[in-house]
Amino acid sequence: MGLDYENDGALHAKLIEDVLSQYPDKAAKRRKKHLSVATSKDEAGGEDKGLSECDVKSNIKSIPGVMTIRGCAYAGSKGVVWGPVKDMVHISHGPVGCGHYSWSQRRNYYVGTTGIDTFVTMQFTSDFQEKDIVFGGDKKLEKVIDEIEGLFPLNGGISVQSECPIGLIGDDIEAVSRKKAKEHEKTIVPVRCEGFRGVSQSLGHHIANDAIRDWVFDKNDVAFESGPYDVNVVGDYNIGGDAWASRILLEEIGLRVVGNWSGDATLAEIERAPKAKLNLIHCYRSMNYICRHMEEKYGIAWMEYNFFGPSQIEASLRNIAKHFGPEIEEKTEKVIAKYRPLVDAVIAKYRPRLEGNTVMLYVGGLRPRHVITAYEDLGMVIVGTGYEFAHNDDYQRTGHYVKNGTLVYDDVTGYELEKFIEGIRPDLVGSGIKEKYPVQKMGIPFRQMHSWDYSGPYHGYDGFAIFARDMDLAINNPVWGLYRAPWKKMKDAPLRAVAAE
Repeated sequence: MGLDYENDGALHAKLIEDVLSQYPDKAAKRRKKHLSVATSKDEAGGEDKGLSECDVKSNIKSIPGVMTIRGCAYAGSKGVVWGPVKDMVHISHGPVGCGHYSWSQRRNYYVGTTGIDTFVTMQFTSDFQEKDIVFGGDKKLEKVIDEIEGLFPLNGGISVQSECPIGLIGDDIEAVSRKKAKEHEKTIVPVRCEGFRGVSQSLGHHIANDAIRDWVFDKNDVAFESGPYDVNVVGDYNIGGDAWASRILLEEIGLRVVGNWSGDATLAEIERAPKAKLNLIHCYRSMNYICRHMEEKYGIAWMEYNFFGPSQIEASLRNIAKHFGPEIEEKTEKVIAKYRPLVDAVIAKYRPRLEGNTVMLYVGGLRPRHVITAYEDLGMVIVGTGYEFAHNDDYQRTGHYVKNGTLVYDDVTGYELEKFIEGIRPDLVGSGIKEKYPVQKMGIPFRQMHSWDYSGPYHGYDGFAIFARDMDLAINNPVWGLYRAPWKKMKDAPLRAVAAE
């Protein structure tokens, strides 16, 4: 089943018009730039050309008053990039709330002993009070660092993740970090990721990357002997074990993963990253900055890869192998052949149950485009997709995945998303935890695609089997036929009353 632009594209364009008609003129004019339908065609061959950079505006400040689903710069730095680095203690410098609500919510799996040599699921905060806002928190930060060194001496380093008040009152976290790094002979990284910076969590990613560049690379002597097939896996946060699944495949084709960051990462893996031969980036949006820097300074090539679903796994493995030459290419073909029976069995079992079901996506990072082909491998159809904090180049890349007529939305508001779902009535919605329960109350199956709804991994061949099972469990769950919407029950009420008489 595929999209028919004459019907589906026109429907989606009408939905956009209907939604915009409910806004004041000024808000409608601004939001119109963020909503589109994939309509481009290659004039020569008639093939889908996808979206151009100008079709969907992105990385623009949200309109005040609408219910945006974005996060802040602190969330992008602490919650995404730095938080999963397991042997470092990450201080949420500021009031307790930011740290509390970013505490262990990403399911970044790791190997280690919590509280001894790993600290991902622990929460450290300087717990700002009113007097700290008035008199400054530098001394308090120094005390927190000293206490951490006393309580957790096996930590590999410390990062200071600054919250909004730090930027407002001007705490000199850089000076404190330099002083305490010298005292304790530890790497201490100040990260200026105050939540109000930028328009979304995306700038927090960039700031975090810059902190790696400025405070980690080339700061310590790294005793590490590199090899010809060394690679870094960058931008895989090991949600539900994703990075482990990716590592298995890369090692099977003959490569050595010397850095897997920041999911299940150590500070040492990041420090030795410049010695690798290739950077493999999974989440382009959050980590392309550091890959570009490493290419410019150290001459390390980088490429994107996609391990969601067999078609993209095979394409990515072959592309990676081509970089290393015939020996790795030969091993790659053997690995692909090894897993083909598993892929065939998964598709044979689940495709008949999922064929033709429609899906709407709204996630951050890479998933609104990377998971599209995994659904298509199961015969499912993506009818809408969008990002919380994408940039123009993300939508350009999305154009390679979406089909003609697909509804595309950037920084969609709560109202818009609800109306789009009501108008399209997809068979499945994949989004975040804030959207999960309203969608289910609409009688539509839902999967939480930020952290796999407590499942996973979804990367790799084994992950594809889990992904297919989870989609089947969501869509074909008999619960959807066991209840009626409240407004339908209200219509039936008089009939029941008559029957009772």
